[in-house]
This record gives sequence, C-alpha cells and structure tokens, in this order.
Amino acid sequence: MATNEPAGDGHRDGAVRRRSQTQTPSGNWVKRNTETGRFMDVKSSPKPFKGVRREK
Repeated sequence: MATNEPAGDGHRDGAVRRRSQTQTPSGNWVKRNTETGRFMDVKSSPKPFKGVRREK
C-alpha cells in the first residue's frame, strides 16, 4: 500500500532552481535570480528562505 506524505506539511523535495539568497548588512535575507542577478524578494524574518541555496 502506498504511503503518500501529507500535503502542505511545509517541506520541499530538492532545492528551488535558479535562485540564491544572501544576508544583507541589516540581517534580512534577500532572494536573487541567478540568471539575471536581480534581487527578487526580501524577507523581514531573521530566518532564511526555505529550500534556496546560500551565496558565499
């Protein structure tokens, strides 16, 4: 019998593609499109985006 995980449980299988994130000097996390290099979104929470790789 198949055991499917519950939908909406807040996790992702694999990473978000064509995205990266870095932390601003103020401590917020900002998401960047790796194809164009443009910043997309800033998170006001101190925690980073889920499933998005970090820049070095």
